[in-house]
Formats: sequence, C-alpha cells, structure tokens
Amino acid sequence: MTTENRLSGPLPDVAAEAGHTGHPPRVGFFTDTSVCIGCKACEVACKEWNNVPEDGLDLLGMSFDNTGALGANSWRHVAFIEQDRPLGEQSPGLAGLPTGPSAIDATTASVAAGLHGSPRGGGELGTSPLERRTEDLGMPSFDLPGAKTGSDGRTDFRWLMASDVCKHCTHAGCLDVCPTGALFRTEFGSVVVQQDICNGCGYCVSGCPYGVIDRRPGDGRAQKCTLCYDRLHDGLEPACAKACPTDSIQFGELDELRERAARRVEDLHERGVPEARLYGHDPDDGVGGNGAFFLLLDEPEVYGLPPDPVVPTRELPAMWKYAGMAASALLAAAVAAFGGRRR
Repeated sequence: MTTENRLSGPLPDVAAEAGHTGHPPRVGFFTDTSVCIGCKACEVACKEWNNVPEDGLDLLGMSFDNTGALGANSWRHVAFIEQDRPLGEQSPGLAGLPTGPSAIDATTASVAAGLHGSPRGGGELGTSPLERRTEDLGMPSFDLPGAKTGSDGRTDFRWLMASDVCKHCTHAGCLDVCPTGALFRTEFGSVVVQQDICNGCGYCVSGCPYGVIDRRPGDGRAQKCTLCYDRLHDGLEPACAKACPTDSIQFGELDELRERAARRVEDLHERGVPEARLYGHDPDDGVGGNGAFFLLLDEPEVYGLPPDPVVPTRELPAMWKYAGMAASALLAAAVAAFGGRRR
C-alpha cells in the first residue's frame, strides 16, 4: 500500500452499493504533501464553513503544530515534521510555483535585520545572540557556523507538512458498526454523520483504523469531515480545497485524481525524489482504498499514519458465516439429542 504507486484497478462503486441510483461519480481528495507550505488555510476554512469550534492554541511541544491530531474539533490537521536532511530535488517541481528562501530563512533574516538596527542588539535584554539561538535550536540559518549549505543556499534541513483529514474509506468501519444509522454513505461516495441521529455511543470511534472520528466534549456526539456535503450539492468544492493556495489539497473525481497522482509521483521520481510514494490509493489495501489519499515524501509513520490500516469489520461477513454454521450445528445436535431421548 505504501511502496507501490500503481493503479491496480478501479475502486468499487460504493454509492451504488449503498442503494443510490443515477448517482454522480465518486469524488474525494488527493493531498500532495510535497507542495504543502503549512499555512493552515485549510484548517481555518474548514472551521469557518462547518462552524467547528475553536480547539485552543497549544503548541503541544511539537514545533508549530497546534492541533496535534484529528478530532471532533479538528476536522483538518496540518502536521509539521522537522527532519535533519536536505530538501532534495522536489523544489523545481512544485507545480510551477516560484521558489525562494524558506519561510524560516525569511523570518530569521527579518529578525536579524531588526536586531542589527537595535541599539541593544538583543544582548542587553538578557537574550543570546541570534546566531547562537538558531544553532541551539537546530534551526537552519544562513549565518550558522559549520552549517552544510548547498550552491542554492539551502541547508541540510527540511520540513515535511501534510494536511490530514477523514479518509472516507471504501470499506468504512465507522459505518459498519453504527447502531442508529447516524453514519451514512452519500451519493458522492463520502461518509457523513447525521448529528440529529447520533446517540454518542462511540462505537464508530473504535471502528476507524485511522483514529479520525471522535466525540465532541459536551454533547458526546461523533464528529468528522463531511467532505462539505452541503457544498457538493451546490456544485462547489470543499472549503479546504478552495482555500489551499498551492493546490496541495486537490478535489475532484476520484478516478481522475488517482491518475493525476500517479503521474505526479513519476515526475518526482524523475526529478530525483525516489522516496515519493502514494498512500491510501490502492483498492487492494486493508480498507479497499480511500476517498482521500496522499502523496508522501517519507514513511507513513513519520506523518502519524498507520502503515497498513485494516478496517476492523473486514472479517465481519466471515464471522457471521461461521456463527451461522455453529448455530446450525448446535441446533442439529439439540434435535438429535431430543429425538434420541424420545426414543
């Protein structure tokens, strides 16, 4: 699932399996993390459109990651991963975007210029000089002594950023275990929670192999991304994809997105980024392929994603079959015993 980027076959028609007739093509997300800049516009747009409550501003000890994970109040989560390794050659292929100094370098330059013009230079305030602070923090700096810098001015340091979201699985464990029918499959192939039907039992939380769905404190009802179901009815793309300034989050028909993603991986491989791979695109994986899949630049675990997710209810039909066989055998034994006793 994580190392192969082939298209092994079409995804099942989940909308038809759910009883929808004459439905539109299945849609979803392709998130190209190689062009994510960590701006969090998707998080803000999601909260604004869906009226998701603000969940606090806590850095959590994880760099600039102030949400930590998906949850009832975080339907989009932008992960920040710092790695002590060079950026590689993906920068020339960032969808034709203009390239320049990283945000960190720009910020460092701005601070350095401000301190240089200050009468105190920072030292009289009891702070360390800028060069030593960046060295202690392990952050890249253009004037860092001993830093390995290439001809393009980049250091051996990179950020990996990725906007995570509900996967809208082909085989959705949350949908399978919901006892009230609060979760349903839409005509677009997505999975949505009906808040007025959810009783807060929490079965769906344990049924999700990605740890996406969660219950909101206070009312206890399950919450997650709806793929902006209300916007889809009006022919609009989801708010997060609309707000993404780099097209890292791409929305569209799922089959077309999968073909586009495969071409993007091939392009990155040709540009010298062999670690680029797709995640969640394969219909032969443990969830039958996802309605939201990703291009990653490292192993899934680095991004907080399970390497081989399996829907907990995958073996449910077989379990019911074996249970039926056992019940039939027990009934036959009871009949035989009762008949023998009468004789």
